Amino acid sequence: MWAVIKIEKKKLNFFTEDLKKKLGKNFIIYNPKVLIQKYKNNKLISSELELLGDYLFCFHKDFKNPITINKLKFIRGLKYILAGFVQSQKEINNFVKKCKRSENDKGFISANFLNLKENTNYKFASGPFANIIFKIISSQKNKIDILMGNLKTSIDKRKFLINPA
Repeated sequence: MWAVIKIEKKKLNFFTEDLKKKLGKNFIIYNPKVLIQKYKNNKLISSELELLGDYLFCFHKDFKNPITINKLKFIRGLKYILAGFVQSQKEINNFVKKCKRSENDKGFISANFLNLKENTNYKFASGPFANIIFKIISSQKNKIDILMGNLKTSIDKRKFLINPA
């Protein structure tokens, strides 16, 4: 069963160590990340960004039991465990599966994570066109026809990270 947990980013190592002490080694932590590339002073700078910020997913078979959750309340690095995760298992499972499907070979979420809509404005989050707004004209499997101002061009959907504008 998946739980949604808010942590202190600086104390992630303490959190995982204490989780091993309380639950053993049979738990899974999943924290989807995005690789953002920007040009700064004519140099390409890459940085990792957690998709969910301070939140992460943790899977363990005993999370159904409230006693197990109460044991975890005072772990170092834990801010809180999001309430209602038991009732939302289907949605959490679908989201985790969608994130894992859209990961590239390095484990980062790729651009095909979003459902792109035609005639909608988006903004590049990576690459040479970072922070430039464009409009999607048409979308195919791996190619998008876009309009940036008066310039119409095609880009590879897998190479750029796109955010809604």
